[in-house]
This record gives sequence, structure tokens and C-alpha cells, in this order.
Amino acid sequence: MDASGQKIPLWRQLQAVAAVLQNVRSGMSATAALDGVMADLRPGVQALVFHALRSLGRAEALRQLLAPRTPPPHADALLCTALALAWRDQDAPYEAFTLVNQTVEAAKRSAATAPQARFINACLRRFLRERDTLVQRTDQNPVALWNHPAWWIKRIQKDWPGQWQSILAANNRHAPMTLRVNCRRSSAALYLQALKEAGLNANAAGCSGVTLEQAKPVPALPGFAEGVFSVQDAAAQLAAPLLLSGLAATGALQILDACAAPGGKTAHLLEITDGSVTALDVDPARCERIHQTLQRLGLHAKVLVADAAKVSSWWGGQLFDAILLDAPCSASGIVRRHPDVRWLRRESDIAQLVAIQARLLKALWQVLKPGGRLLYCTCSVFRAEGENQIETFLAHNTESSLLASPGHLLPVDGVNVDPVPDNAIGDHDGFYYALLEKRKA
Repeated sequence: MDASGQKIPLWRQLQAVAAVLQNVRSGMSATAALDGVMADLRPGVQALVFHALRSLGRAEALRQLLAPRTPPPHADALLCTALALAWRDQDAPYEAFTLVNQTVEAAKRSAATAPQARFINACLRRFLRERDTLVQRTDQNPVALWNHPAWWIKRIQKDWPGQWQSILAANNRHAPMTLRVNCRRSSAALYLQALKEAGLNANAAGCSGVTLEQAKPVPALPGFAEGVFSVQDAAAQLAAPLLLSGLAATGALQILDACAAPGGKTAHLLEITDGSVTALDVDPARCERIHQTLQRLGLHAKVLVADAAKVSSWWGGQLFDAILLDAPCSASGIVRRHPDVRWLRRESDIAQLVAIQARLLKALWQVLKPGGRLLYCTCSVFRAEGENQIETFLAHNTESSLLASPGHLLPVDGVNVDPVPDNAIGDHDGFYYALLEKRKA
């Protein structure tokens, strides 16, 4: 429904979905593109956009068969939107005939696509007539089959020869909605009971997490305004306990959370320790999100707008007992939640990101106290950003040692390369963890 209570026609939503898709193709994140969609359209459009992005490889292969010569950008985005949504009956949001009719209507009602409306109609009518044959032909195309760029597929095959198919398949599923219960306000057991009383089914996920059987709007969940929980993937919830478990110090721990925005891991650190936390991020707007997160949870950290790699610009001279480095990465482990990532990333990005990660590791190691710990993590499944990065660091830093760490956690229904003992976190995103200790002289 729109603001006046009228039902929003599907053709309007399809126009907006195509506009978002065109922006993603131009290099804009889907999140930023969706922010530009009218508020009354946004929920429905987001669901359709995510669906389309998860099938974009298939859609582009089908469009190539239907129209080998690429149409103008607006028309191509609308045509690929329809094909992505309609190519497979079992998970299509609407019947194929409805999607085709409404896509043609969307084309007619936009000045940008009206000149191609007859062309779009012809392509989609042919698609309806020959769908099974066309889909079968595109099955021979790995990009269509797995809905990832060719370079991404090859990298996953090389990195994970035994699991690559499971990883790519997992990336095309919906991610679960997992919450982290604030142990200063409640417990996982108590919150599961609160959800049950609210008529919501959920399961425990690790020590402090609960996973909803069906996602719900966050503000509608019990205890959100009171800071009882935060939304955080089960794998991400491992960071704070890994860093702090068994760490001895005289007095309150001095903890640094580098690259901290939007503040989820900062908050978790503060929920499980009384130490002093400094949170850094280079983006002022994202630092404001850290403040908002902590305010809702009733927590406090020293938040600084700074580039963590430029130590002299922010460090006051006191060494840290513990450092969490959630380094900038490809985000290849969280494509279930951000299906645009696979289409935004370029193969050349990986080497650039690896260089940034290495620079951050080198800089932050300087401000770690002897005997202290640094937890390096990325939401990536690429070995270059995980174990290869840490192997290189250890080879060049003889005073460092690798403590027991989960290593790579893969988004394949809880199957891990190097599982955490008695790991019961369930379905989770792809992550990498390496816990480093700085030896005392």
C-alpha cells in the first residue's frame, strides 16, 4: 500500500527494481540505491531486488539468447529484471505471465523505456514460449548456473576444491536472522522464552545468539528499544569471546576495535567485559552509527574518526591489551545478505584489499602490548584475505604466534574447515578468524 492506502501496482515496483539494478551495474551498492526508492515502495522493491540479484547471471545469459545485441541500459535492466524473477517457477514471486505483462506495462509507462516496449514484449513472449529450452541452453554457462561472476567461481574452485559448489549454492540462499542477546540485560534462554511468549519461534545459536525461524522487522521484536538484543550473524558473534577469553591483565583491559563501524563488535566487547574500549573508523557517518548502537544498548566507548593505519594521528601512547581488527575485505562471505557484492566486486579488488589488510596488521601490531592479543578477522571466504594473509604476517613477524583459532568458516550449513570445538552456532556467514599473540621479550 502507498501513503494513501492504495495498492501499489506491480509495474511500479518493477520500474524501481530495474532502476536499482541499473545503479548496481554502475557501481552503486544496492543499499544506497534502495535509499533512493520511495518509502512506500521500498519494502517490496528490496525483496524483488535481492531476488533479481541472486539470479542475475541466469537473467543475463537468457537475455543474450533473446537479444544478442545489448539493448539500451534502461531497457536491458528492465528486461533482465523480468527474466531474473520469472525464469524458475518454484521460487518466482509471481506467475511468469503476470511478470511479463507487468514488465511490459512498466516499459510503456516510462519515457526511458517506452521506445523499447515492443522489443521487451517480443523478447518476453518468446521467453514464455521457449522457457524450458532457453533455460536448458544457459545451464552450460557457469555464470548462469551459479549466479556469480566467472572470476569469482574460479577463485572459489581454486581455494575450496572440495566445497566450492556448496559455497556458491549457499550464497544464493536467504540468510537467517540471528540476534545477539545483551548479557547485561538478559540471556539467550530468557530471550528465547520472551520470543515464545510473543508467538515467535527461534533456536539457540552459540552462547548468546538466537536464530529466528522467520525474519521479522527488528523494531517489532521484544526488547529492541530497551537494548536487549542486536542483530548479528552467528559467525560474527565469535569475535569478542575469541579475543577476550583467557586474556589476563592487571587492571581493566585496554581494548581497541579498529575499523569498528557500525559498532556491533564494539558493543559485544563491552557487553562481556568491563575494560576500556576505543573504537576507530575512518568514516564520520559510520562513526555516528557506532554512537547510536552504543546508546541504544546503554554502553560507552571512546569513538574516534581516524584511519587505523595512520597510528600517529590517533594513538595516545598507551599500548593495548587486545586489538580487534575486522579488516576491510571483499565481503565474499556475506553475499547471502548482500547479493549485490558479487556483481560490484572486480577481480583486481582482491589484491588491493589484501594490501590494505597487510598495512593495517603492520600498523596495529606496533600498538599491541607484549603478551597481548590481536584478532584478525574478515567476512571473506577467499584464502588470500584469510590464511594466506596470516601466513605472510607470521613469516615476517617472528615475535608473533598463532593461537587456537577457527580459521575459515564457510557458509555451507555449518560445515567448517577448522571447526570450533563443540561449535553449535548453526547456519552462519562466511568468516575468517586468526588470533595472534605478541610474545613477551
